[in-house]
Amino acid sequence: MPASQDPIKGDPYVSCYFKVSFGDHVKNLVFTEISGISKEFEIAEHKVLTPKGQEVVRKLPGRVKWGQLTLKRGITSELDVYKWRQLVEQGKVKDARVNGTIHMLDMASDSVLAEWNVTAAWPSKISGPNFKADENAVATEELSVVYEGIERTK
Repeated sequence: MPASQDPIKGDPYVSCYFKVSFGDHVKNLVFTEISGISKEFEIAEHKVLTPKGQEVVRKLPGRVKWGQLTLKRGITSELDVYKWRQLVEQGKVKDARVNGTIHMLDMASDSVLAEWNVTAAWPSKISGPNFKADENAVATEELSVVYEGIERTK
């Protein structure tokens, strides 16, 4: 069954690159992998009796729970993510907590296919590469970012 009536609009996007900005700390950095774009409700269970006296468990939406972004890219000489993380290390979480944007780019990296706005984000972890001399691989780093809201806007 087709994705939609319009075969062109209905095609799923092929993700390739992600351009990310977080306040004044990180501007237009390109990442090759991002995970953790999520929002879910905790489930509250409530036991009730039906008019016939049967006990049932109703499931109700509870508090909203946000994911944690994991962003991966090849290591470059750029140090903005490390400077941003340093604010947290210095106890300046209020200065580190900023809004951000994730742009999913097309294969040519010039057109935005989808966009997410992230609220109150700050870096919780940075991981460097695994060093292995006998492997022909790009050295990658990983940035973990916690947030308090996310919304797809495009």
